[in-house]
Amino acid sequence: MATPDLIAPPPGSTPVGRAGPRRRRGIPDDLLREASSRLGVLSLLAAVLWVVSLALDHVVALATSPPGDTRWTRMDATDAIAVVSALLSIALYFYARKSAKNPRFILNLGLAYMVLTALALGLMSHWGAWPRNLPIYPLISWIGVVVLIFSAIVPTSPVKTLVAGLIAVSMNPLAMLIARARGAWNFGAASNVLVMHYPDYLLVGVAVVISHVVTQLGQQVSKEREMGSYQLGALLGRGGMGEVYRATHRMVARPAAIKLIRTERIGGGGGEGAQVAAKRFRREAEAAANLRSPHTVELYDFGVTADGTLYFVMEFLEGMDLESLIRGEGPIPASRVIHILRQVCESLEEAHAQGLVHRDIKPANIHIGRLGLQQDFVKVLDFGLVKSVADTSPEHSLATAEGLALGTPAYMPPEAALGEKVDGRADLYSLGCVAYYLLTGQVVFESTNAVQMIARHQRDQPVPPSKRTELPVPAELERLVLACLAKDPAGRPRSAAELDRALAAIPVERWSEKQAMEWWSLHRPALR
Repeated sequence: MATPDLIAPPPGSTPVGRAGPRRRRGIPDDLLREASSRLGVLSLLAAVLWVVSLALDHVVALATSPPGDTRWTRMDATDAIAVVSALLSIALYFYARKSAKNPRFILNLGLAYMVLTALALGLMSHWGAWPRNLPIYPLISWIGVVVLIFSAIVPTSPVKTLVAGLIAVSMNPLAMLIARARGAWNFGAASNVLVMHYPDYLLVGVAVVISHVVTQLGQQVSKEREMGSYQLGALLGRGGMGEVYRATHRMVARPAAIKLIRTERIGGGGGEGAQVAAKRFRREAEAAANLRSPHTVELYDFGVTADGTLYFVMEFLEGMDLESLIRGEGPIPASRVIHILRQVCESLEEAHAQGLVHRDIKPANIHIGRLGLQQDFVKVLDFGLVKSVADTSPEHSLATAEGLALGTPAYMPPEAALGEKVDGRADLYSLGCVAYYLLTGQVVFESTNAVQMIARHQRDQPVPPSKRTELPVPAELERLVLACLAKDPAGRPRSAAELDRALAAIPVERWSEKQAMEWWSLHRPALR
């Protein structure tokens, strides 16, 4: 468990012994990425509108031209402006889609795009010849509408919105002055440019208010994501029980991952139920925090927020889970499977020795990546839902809380599905399913729904993995995997340590650090 000085106080309280000004909160990165994605969609829509408006202008010209008049086929300056604006919009769309780009830079680029769009609209609106005595009266133009749209879609500071908005709405007066210089429109005094377009300047004030509201909402989200000494960042994933975010410790700038668990999803919707869920959570988190195997993900901290959200603070890992590995690369060699399984066994051996059962061993809960200079280093995740084999009452475990599935159907041992008492051999059954998946790229039993999947685990015998893959599977490894998949726990290896010894005894060339380094260099060079 983390040392006391790293235990987070409840959010909203003041940490003891900590002073100094607080860092100004910004909008979380994942919200900025979503905003940059919306900017891309908006630019694509703008490109479509530019093309459609250009085509409609020519259709109208054709419909209103006398017979034989071919002027509708000619391109003029406004057509060129529309084409350039459409190409610029398409370019921004593809640029904004690049996930590697800094979302803040993309949003700043969006403000520049807004100004250029305003210039195009202004020039097109005032390009043609105007009657000499055309009356000047105030109006709201398309540029004012564009500024309002951008203030709601592109979250930027009110100051940036004010500056960019004033520049944008000034494009109409500028275009009027250009039209007069060209001799296309003599509108009288120069002050008429402001008389005609001052409503757009008023809309900039409205846009600043909208921008302030959007920014405040983003900062509020950032505040709500503060978990004690940790500041939440990008969303890493979302599951049935909650979300996982990247986080940073404010004092030591240590990267971490925070898993949030909503009490309403584990039967603790409020009142006494929420208190019971919090007590179960603390008891089981303390048990998980005492695990010290290097192949068990390290739990830095845990707590309960003011709104009853439970959270785990874990080490941040580089790499991928086994499910992502197999989905992306297909089945892997037997030597590498053995290398991975033995590391999982080391993690489970410690947990089982302390009387704890993981209950949800599956590829998505086994991480593989880099630790220091070691490649293919395995970490077992989600030990926050372990259950002591000494606890026979369901109220003693989050894993048996109302509405929460006891494991994953494709990897669930028969005794767990039947509600019988489980011990460490249940984890070995699930690990056998994982081994099968790594060797074949397929789950042990295919099914269209969870109920049928559970039923097949209870009654059907698995097809040997060697018959479902083109890769060679050593006979000794196949027999061991099938032994782990025995319906009766007595037919499985007696412990994770025994399974580890059996895996070590299989006569196969060992997966080396050199092979692991070559694989990661080829498939994930950023993690070398």
